[in-house]
Amino acid sequence: MLFFVPQYTSHKDAAVRIEPFRMERMQSRFEHYVECNLSESGVQPLSPRDLLDGEVDHSRFLDIRLGYPQSNGTEQLRDRIAAFYEGAARENVLVTTGGSEANYAVCWALLERGDRVAYMIPNYLQTWGLSRAYAGRIDPFHLTRRAADMGRWALDVEGLHRAVNRKTRIILVTNPNNPTGAVLTEEEMDEVVRAARRVGAWILADEIYRGAELSGGTTPSFWGRYKRVLITSGLSKAFGLPGLRIGWIVGPPRMVERIWSYRDYTTIAPSMLSDHLACIALEPTRREAILSRTRRILNANLPLLESWIGRHAGVLSCTRPVAGAIAFPRYKLPIPSVTLSEKLRRERSVLIVPGRQVGLERHIRIGFGYDPDALRRGLERIDLAIEELTGKAGQARRRKQATASRHTGQTLSRARPR
Repeated sequence: MLFFVPQYTSHKDAAVRIEPFRMERMQSRFEHYVECNLSESGVQPLSPRDLLDGEVDHSRFLDIRLGYPQSNGTEQLRDRIAAFYEGAARENVLVTTGGSEANYAVCWALLERGDRVAYMIPNYLQTWGLSRAYAGRIDPFHLTRRAADMGRWALDVEGLHRAVNRKTRIILVTNPNNPTGAVLTEEEMDEVVRAARRVGAWILADEIYRGAELSGGTTPSFWGRYKRVLITSGLSKAFGLPGLRIGWIVGPPRMVERIWSYRDYTTIAPSMLSDHLACIALEPTRREAILSRTRRILNANLPLLESWIGRHAGVLSCTRPVAGAIAFPRYKLPIPSVTLSEKLRRERSVLIVPGRQVGLERHIRIGFGYDPDALRRGLERIDLAIEELTGKAGQARRRKQATASRHTGQTLSRARPR
């Protein structure tokens, strides 16, 4: 299997330069301007009314003074985040403005020029760009699909250990994985810990899809498996609350304190209203109700996507996601993934994520967590592009024209005088 690892031009000077985050640039430009957005990676968002349902006094929310909250997150919010991780306490938690800021703050605080990052591919490549900017060197390891692994995306353990060396500062994993929807086994998680412990590296585990499992069982966390673990997560994906922009870091108290000082230079604090609503969302009973809703949506919508992929057997193939609202089909079409994505956007007003932008060519990432009718419409438009690219549309036209010509000839023949 050919894995695509993005290559960028190095700068001669020592200044930190952030490379374009190509996937986010594409989504930011176009997601609100297409008729069918299948690039989204979460579930249909909740509303404030949904969150406040059952609250006795809604006026308490309307009377909140819009000042600065506690900049690392209120104690109640940090307590409720900590409750999602066995053995964690509020001093282990830093609240951030979304999971993206959590990842940014960790990379900024930990990485220095000359460090190396062992990096899982395919992946959400925000931290790829950050690692390139702050460390400069990345050593990829891969999730692969092999028949011996029962058709699942499995960790290439040998590749992991090759990628980790004495200069490795961070081993970065996303679990559940974006874009494949794969979940590491306990044995694979142990291998990641073993590799980190061997060289004293930090594990940065992006667990933002934890809680969005189709089977219902919550993915085990890396938290508590090793002393140098930092978890990043937030309310955007499994919780269906991306607009709150609430994320978090869970880690050792001294490191959390250090990263907090970096956050003083970015957004300083979460919004007061977001902190309040996040506290409601993460109350344990309501938290589980929200995650149950997410799983219902995923299990209702995924069969639509799987049926569509099945209709294109020979062109599309996909390993079933274990968690998350995204699928990552491989395709057999004579066109690179970025070009295919652009073609769909321009000609069909459909937005998908090309595999190249998550590290693996000849794949596309399709979100299935939103409105099922919109999903159907988008897939029908992709059908037209597939027919065009495989020549089926032209073949169908030619068959129709040939049939029409035969019928016309027969009619004319019968109409002639004997």
